[in-house]
Amino acid sequence: MPDDTPTTDQVWRQLTHLVMDTRDGWKRAVVERTGMPFSRIRILRRLLPGPLTAKELARAATMDAPATTVVVNDLEERGLVTREIDPANRRTKLISLTAAGRETVADALATPDPAPAELADLTPADLRTLHQILRKLEH
Repeated sequence: MPDDTPTTDQVWRQLTHLVMDTRDGWKRAVVERTGMPFSRIRILRRLLPGPLTAKELARAATMDAPATTVVVNDLEERGLVTREIDPANRRTKLISLTAAGRETVADALATPDPAPAELADLTPADLRTLHQILRKLEH
């Protein structure tokens, strides 16, 4: 491998830093738009594919169980999620989005999210190349 070829870990670090370091403005806009802490939106987004148990939700959102319970209690009080007995295991409850919860997620995701200046400064040819590479990485 030539000396100037980066490792996959180096490229991954660059990608994650670019995204993570430029998302604060968008997160603040989502909080302002929805009137809720961003942690609530994270939980709602994890429920989009379907109901989860509290344990599954905590794992999906990388939160501990007590923090997840606090967030779910708040979302339930707001009418954004419901808890129902899991028919497959009556000792657990499934947490699901309500129609209002789905609307809240849609509203949050509709928040404008402009590209960071670093990306906007790329030439059209560089943008096409980056786009082609990222499409290869999609599942």
